[in-house]
Amino acid sequence: MKTILIIEDEEAISRVLAAYIRKAGHRPVRAATGRAAIEQFESESPDLVLLDLMLPDGDGMDLLAEIRKTSACPVIMLTARDGISDRLAGLNGGADDYMIKPFVPDEVVARINAVLRRPPHWHDGSSKRIYGNLSIDLAAKQVLVNGAEVALNPRELALLLFLAEWPNRTFTREQLIEQVWGIDYDGSDRAVDLSIKRLRQALSHWSLEEGEIRTLRGMGYQLWIKE
Repeated sequence: MKTILIIEDEEAISRVLAAYIRKAGHRPVRAATGRAAIEQFESESPDLVLLDLMLPDGDGMDLLAEIRKTSACPVIMLTARDGISDRLAGLNGGADDYMIKPFVPDEVVARINAVLRRPPHWHDGSSKRIYGNLSIDLAAKQVLVNGAEVALNPRELALLLFLAEWPNRTFTREQLIEQVWGIDYDGSDRAVDLSIKRLRQALSHWSLEEGEIRTLRGMGYQLWIKE
């Protein structure tokens, strides 16, 4: 049984979430304000946090930053803010998932369980990600396969580093263009397809049993990692 901290100021939503989480075999703890959430977080040491962005005494992004200063506890944002910039800000700020209201409670529980299954080292503060025989050092900007450095051009390296920060998360071409190429890029979004193709070729010796760069038709790309 895991302890799930629900940070939500709407009582009805909070109660529904708690009921479904309890039914799934977890222990829900609720907080309606940022101040109460910090107190609950420190006293309960939750295994996962459901975080609403719009709180009566502050912004959920600030609360996320406060949590990330001291903890790698998984955080799923649950909010009515559905803009791409909001989603990217949340994910880049350290959230493990981002869901839009209105939601289906069963899906929230499914995502909670999926995040809880992820390896704990994904947000352990280390700059290194090791997936089988693939090693990615985010700080040193170095990629190794079987101990040998992989030669990538700056754009391909930046794309791989970004995907490695958010494994098993799908990004559209537009999101990747904004994050890797920059918002001022005015070329074709097919540049993403070409870079993905070159990355796959460069990582051809990476064990497919451990992971791969996947294409999800109609959705985008993800760095899939075996859980």
